[in-house]
Amino acid sequence: MSGIRTIILVGLVAADPDSTKSIRNRTKVTFMVGVTREYPYGGVTRMVTGFHRVVSWGHLAEFCATLNKGQGVYVEGTLVNRAYEEDGERKYTTEIHANDVANVSWRKVRGVETISFGSAQDD
Repeated sequence: MSGIRTIILVGLVAADPDSTKSIRNRTKVTFMVGVTREYPYGGVTRMVTGFHRVVSWGHLAEFCATLNKGQGVYVEGTLVNRAYEEDGERKYTTEIHANDVANVSWRKVRGVETISFGSAQDD
C-alpha cells in the first residue's frame, strides 16, 4: 500500500529565496517558511515557530524566486527525506518539494482572522 505524503504550510518566508541552476539547466529555488503555532507550557500559551525548507523547480521556481522575506505564503508539496555526503560525513535533511505555491495575506477584522490567497502557481 502506498501512503500519502502531502503537506500544506501557511506561514511567512523566513529568508529571501536562493536560486540556482541544475546540471540540466533547470531553475531550482530553495527557501525557508516559518510556521507559528500555539504551545501550552505550564499554564501559559507560548508561540513557537518551526522552520521548513521548501524546494521548487522550473516555472514554479521562477515564481518562488520573486518571493521576499516576511511575505505570507501557502505551500503544498511532498515531504521528502534525503541523505547526502558533506566533508566525508553522511547527513540527513527533510524538505518539502513544492507542487503549488501562492501568496497569502491575513488580517483581523472585528477580532476574526481572515486569509486572502493570491493566484496559485504550479509547474
